Amino acid sequence: MAGVRLQHLVKRFPDGSTAVSGLTLDVQAGEFLVLVGPSGCGKTTALRMIAGLEVPTMGRVLIGEQDVTDLPPGDRDVAMVFQNYALYPHFTVQENIEFPLRMRKVVATERARRAREVAESLGIAPYLARRPAELSGGQRQRVALARALVREPAVFLFDEPLSNLDAQVRAATRAELVRLHRRLGITIIHVTHDQVEAMSMAQRVAVMHEGRLEQCAPPMEVYGTPATLFTAQFVGSPLVNTISGRVDGSGGRQVFTGPLVVPVHATPGDATLAVRPEHLRLGPAEGAPEATIVLVEPLGAETIVHLALHDGTELRARLPGNSTMEAGAVVQVSVDPMQALVFDAAGRLAGRGRG
Repeated sequence: MAGVRLQHLVKRFPDGSTAVSGLTLDVQAGEFLVLVGPSGCGKTTALRMIAGLEVPTMGRVLIGEQDVTDLPPGDRDVAMVFQNYALYPHFTVQENIEFPLRMRKVVATERARRAREVAESLGIAPYLARRPAELSGGQRQRVALARALVREPAVFLFDEPLSNLDAQVRAATRAELVRLHRRLGITIIHVTHDQVEAMSMAQRVAVMHEGRLEQCAPPMEVYGTPATLFTAQFVGSPLVNTISGRVDGSGGRQVFTGPLVVPVHATPGDATLAVRPEHLRLGPAEGAPEATIVLVEPLGAETIVHLALHDGTELRARLPGNSTMEAGAVVQVSVDPMQALVFDAAGRLAGRGRG
């Protein structure tokens, strides 16, 4: 296994568009890092530059201590798993898994041994004699993973490998990938647009937006202390509540003023208050504004309540599953001040609430 360093990576296309803009990122050897962001943010282009499938306009790619920026894909010691499996339909499962070893002229007995070992680790050993058309989507994805693993490369690159699976198989495969990483200690860079997938699998999450890196940190740090308003809005479900207003510093104490009033530690000026749905409080509170319940979504273990303040500001609250809230009711809304986040006019984290 090896680490990966991206240094000031830029990718511009002939039409003048810029997919990746100055990306600098260090992935440690043995780390499971997830690149996440909306479609078009540059995450797949970055992965393809690591693999050698795209040539950077500027910047460098290092794997271990070797500069591989100008090396062809076959000389980079990486294995890539694609969204569409990319299996050979006329090969059996065993032949698909063995294929990278055959290209390296590994002897037949060793190919068969290594293919069976990795197939057993992924639970697909009973299907070694089948062809891809005889497998489910989840089984095909495991074959693609096995074909990458059997090579024992320095780095594994996953390009949205779970997006074609149904929800139940996707959850099971997520867990299997995490267990596999813990057992083998391999270096994985995984691309996805699914923030739930990123949060549940990664040791660190790298959030990208418009070709730039917004934040790279452990999942709960990204969730609890997002560096930018974009990150706060992208990571988390239901969507974080955002409220426009100002931080007033008169009287020697900073207070966010808007539809909600919250004591904060932040520089005075235009600001956006961000509050996770689980940190909203519904019920009697001195000085708290009223809101109308617009929609109640009972989800079993939790209930999501949609509200509208008098100025039209929409909010979402996460409550226990046994909540008795009803649409049309009017309730007071307040915030756990210690959990509030303040972002400045440029969308950068500028402070937090205070008790």
